[in-house]
Amino acid sequence: MTARRRAARALPLTPALVLLLLFLAGPIAYCAYIAFTDLQLTGQAHSSFVGLANFRRAFRDDAFLNAVWLTLVFTVLSSLVGQNTLGLALAALMKRASKPVRTLTGGVVVTAWVLPEVVAGFLLYAFFRREGTLNAILDQLHLPQQNWLFTLPVLAVSFANVWRGTAFSMLVYSAALDGIPAEITEAAEVDGAGGWRRMWHITLPMIRRSIGTNLMLNTLQTLSVFGLIWVMTRGGPGDRSQTLPLYMYEQAFQNSMIGYGTAVALLLLLVGSLFSVVYLRLLRTEV
Repeated sequence: MTARRRAARALPLTPALVLLLLFLAGPIAYCAYIAFTDLQLTGQAHSSFVGLANFRRAFRDDAFLNAVWLTLVFTVLSSLVGQNTLGLALAALMKRASKPVRTLTGGVVVTAWVLPEVVAGFLLYAFFRREGTLNAILDQLHLPQQNWLFTLPVLAVSFANVWRGTAFSMLVYSAALDGIPAEITEAAEVDGAGGWRRMWHITLPMIRRSIGTNLMLNTLQTLSVFGLIWVMTRGGPGDRSQTLPLYMYEQAFQNSMIGYGTAVALLLLLVGSLFSVVYLRLLRTEV
């Protein structure tokens, strides 16, 4: 193929490439530059290049290390375990349920998903607060009550993220389960395989790629959750629910250290990239 023909084929992609460079690669490159400076929001006339100082400061900061740990806990609990497991369970149950039950369940779960993050945060705040719905239910059952947002803040925000985001996993797994040939499942039933054995030896291997895709998308979304936690706890009490997005916001906009906050954002981007690499390797593995 001549160079002219290759150029002619690439020409329709040029506008998309320009837009990607302008609105995606450009801001990322500028943020990468800021992360190596001491830029501040304090009327600073000029910023200076500080090299790796912002990154060294982050790894020496106990608050940053605490935010990294809480981010991993929040991601594992609400995404890898919560949304993924509950979404698969709902998809499997709905496949066997009657049409009215599927319609009702799907409508309820999807409604939680389409709610704006701030609205969902206020709803779950009203559910978990000391005078909230959960404690009212426990009072009626004569069970002990507590201030859940103070005693178990990470579990509370993890539950909120599961409640809001499970619908996506349910839809992904519903489509994957519909793609499994019925004759394979029927043959396993004839051979005497029970429900759990069919799930472990047939269903999960056949939807392996869907599981990998769902885990990757859910993980990346969960790593960037900000509004839900901010509305419910603002990272508190203290810093007991302060994940990396909230720590980054505090440093950049409340403490006015844009350079340092941007360095934390790049580290968060690196964490997401590591998760993506792992999942992409899993997706390339054939069943």
